[in-house]
Amino acid sequence: MVIESPPKLDPRTLRIIPLGGLGDVGRNMTVFEIDGQLLIVDCGVLFPAGSQPGVDLILPALNYLDDRLDDIVALVLTHGHEDHIGAVPFLLKRRDDIDIYASKLTLAFLEPKLKENGLSAACFHEVHEGDTLKLGQPVDFDLEFLAVNHSIPDALAVAIKTPAGTVLHTGDFKMDQLPLDGRLTDLRGFGRLGEQGVDLLMVDSTNAEVPGFTPWERDTGPALERVFLTAQRKIVVACFASHVHRVQQIVDLAARHGRKVCYMGRSMVRNMAVARDLGYLTVPGDTLIDIDQLKNFDDSQVVVISTGSQGEPLSALSRMASGDHANIEIGSGDVVLLASSLIPGNEAPVFDLVNGLTRLGATVVHKGNAFVHVSGHASQGELLYVYNIVKPRNAMPVHGEVRHLAANAELARSSGMPEDHVIVASDGDVIDLADGHAKVVGQVDASYIFVDGLTVGDVSEAGLTDRKILGEEGFISIVAAVDLRQASIVAGPDLHARGFLEDEHVFDDVTEQVRDALQAGLADGVEDVHSLAQLARATVRHWVSKAYRTRPMIVPVIIAV
Repeated sequence: MVIESPPKLDPRTLRIIPLGGLGDVGRNMTVFEIDGQLLIVDCGVLFPAGSQPGVDLILPALNYLDDRLDDIVALVLTHGHEDHIGAVPFLLKRRDDIDIYASKLTLAFLEPKLKENGLSAACFHEVHEGDTLKLGQPVDFDLEFLAVNHSIPDALAVAIKTPAGTVLHTGDFKMDQLPLDGRLTDLRGFGRLGEQGVDLLMVDSTNAEVPGFTPWERDTGPALERVFLTAQRKIVVACFASHVHRVQQIVDLAARHGRKVCYMGRSMVRNMAVARDLGYLTVPGDTLIDIDQLKNFDDSQVVVISTGSQGEPLSALSRMASGDHANIEIGSGDVVLLASSLIPGNEAPVFDLVNGLTRLGATVVHKGNAFVHVSGHASQGELLYVYNIVKPRNAMPVHGEVRHLAANAELARSSGMPEDHVIVASDGDVIDLADGHAKVVGQVDASYIFVDGLTVGDVSEAGLTDRKILGEEGFISIVAAVDLRQASIVAGPDLHARGFLEDEHVFDDVTEQVRDALQAGLADGVEDVHSLAQLARATVRHWVSKAYRTRPMIVPVIIAV
């Protein structure tokens, strides 16, 4: 891909650079630049797909900032979901004194992540809806925070006012009119900003393909109640470790039906303790029990709230489904409730999880067969409402796959926005805002950064391709020793395989073909082992493709003696 470098930034222009989140549901991060100063909104991770074996996390394009770290005036976080805060430790390892502005719960969820990485929370600054903040020298970023309703408490939108214009970034939001915590999206604030003039609206696209309005959280109550009324044995509820509202619903139902609650999964235990300490979660004093107390209660008396709703291989729920969990055994009569949306790309592991739980005799209740979960994102009706209230001069859909961004852009156009004022951008696109108009002016490299254990950025796309081939097709090694001066084969060739075929005689025919190819190459005057290795690889590749129609990795080793 040819990357067109953006022009030098005019001092009267605001530059917007999405480093993640446009094309994926994850790794959300946007850089705003004016007068040589950078403001960052969100810094999240993307979880790997099955085509990325061995990868733990995928980061936004932090490398773009390596030469500009001293220009960062602040990091603003819209809410506490992993796809918005999970990469913060990796940013702070590049510069550990960046001021971070976020709501109370967001900072509380972030703090243990920093401690795990040996980083301090000394630069935390708590903000609330209605707060304003001036950043930069001189003041180039005048921020205002607005409440938005989402599937996690304390979510915020942020208005960024600059000398070049005003941007309203909604963050993740929906417009639940009867939210469980009573915290409404601040549509009055959106309208007021619209009257003052919003030059660019950056708006959540996740549900832009979904018609109508997102249902209310409290509408799931009857279906959840039905689970408790009909369950004869234990109930296992799987949801995101940040979904405080859903956990509150389950805790309330458990208390009403005389069941004890046990949290399962490190992040669930930690986050719910934080939420309870800060007053976002209310748990009756005799309801919560520890995992080692489960054996003291009959199955009909307990509810386990667990991580693993997305089929993560090492999660508590996946270990239950495979029969490997040390404390929980799933059996006939148990009910497993998957109280979350299916993240795009996770279909296969989630279906495997459901099949595994069903095979053990459990009844699995999920969004596909019962109304037990609603999305945390605005659907088409809500998005149109926002476009009509704000009436932005320009719109740039954010947070979603390409199809979501395109659908959101069509909504913007249908609300009356001119075609050339609606931008469907990709990660790495450089958008300049000046004189009331936004346009793409170039690109920067916004490639994935893969985290593999303690390794960050050392795994390439080519390396992942090799891993995938090894995992699916196996590999074949070819070892031979040659005397280049005598143009002869001294030893071998020997062929061995892993993950290919078990028959010990499978290579009998091709071994002679490799020998003939090497001997012919030596006879023709080939004098380097690299060229001989390529001859051996080509011979085996042709044979295995013709005989078995597979594509194992082929590793030739030719030794000159």
